[in-house]
Amino acid sequence: MNNKTLATEIILLGFSNDLRTNICLFPIFLIIYVFSVVGNCLIICVIILNSPLHTPMYFFLVNLSFIDLCYSSSAIPKLLVDLLSTHRTISVLGCLIQFKVLLLVAGSECQLLAIMAYDRYNAICRPLHYHVLMRWSVCFYLVAFVWIFSFVSIIMPSFVMPIIVCYPNKVNHFMCEVLSVLKLSCDDTSVQKLVIFSVGLFAIVLPFLLIIVSYISIISTVLKIRAARRSRAFSTCTSHITVVVTYFGTAMITFLTPPSMETLNLDKYVSIFYVIISPMLNPVIYSLNNREVKKALIKTLLVCLTQI
Repeated sequence: MNNKTLATEIILLGFSNDLRTNICLFPIFLIIYVFSVVGNCLIICVIILNSPLHTPMYFFLVNLSFIDLCYSSSAIPKLLVDLLSTHRTISVLGCLIQFKVLLLVAGSECQLLAIMAYDRYNAICRPLHYHVLMRWSVCFYLVAFVWIFSFVSIIMPSFVMPIIVCYPNKVNHFMCEVLSVLKLSCDDTSVQKLVIFSVGLFAIVLPFLLIIVSYISIISTVLKIRAARRSRAFSTCTSHITVVVTYFGTAMITFLTPPSMETLNLDKYVSIFYVIISPMLNPVIYSLNNREVKKALIKTLLVCLTQI
């Protein structure tokens, strides 16, 4: 500590130092961001404006779209500015705020996807008790639990073990990802890495296991019903399964990869999928695979067009 200089800002190296490459990347990420914002806002508005969609499943989908909005908006605007800039810096405070927000949103999405699996389990395996088990008060408590649990289990440890950044202050990433920022710490970070790995097991693997258990029960129940009703039961789960595989697969690669297997650019390119691509794809997945959402979307668009 005495022989090192504390940094006041952090340099984000991004994807390339070549301005022409960054100019080519700019419209790609801009289109993705606009599509993500418009798509998630559209999902939220369609569900709110259509009373037939006022059910627990779509209530959780509204929260998922809100989380995706927070996800993409916490990283992409800064990335777009840096792509057209030669001075890609962010203050240490701003960097710490960014990665805390990203951690909170990431943890909340993991818990919410597990709750959505629980909702599908109750709807398919316990249909007679569904309206009691998933009444509105329970849904609100579950969403509150998602945010409170994520803050306590993921954000609180970062306050107990703050990161003090020293020079060299360059991060090989397009955003302040916690594992990349840790490499700039003045102190030994072995304890922090162990805590991150442990929290990752608790906040990522445990919800994933709950999702697997829920779908094992769902599949065993669906196989016992008639073939005519079987496809309808599965259709309510395909969107959720697609999102779970996309999100949890990339998140596990990032946060649960042992240090010995880390490569120079693995975190940077894998994080593109769960921070940038996933928030854009989720509205598409749920609108294309869900007949009720497509019907409500068309109805809402027709109403808007007739009023113009």
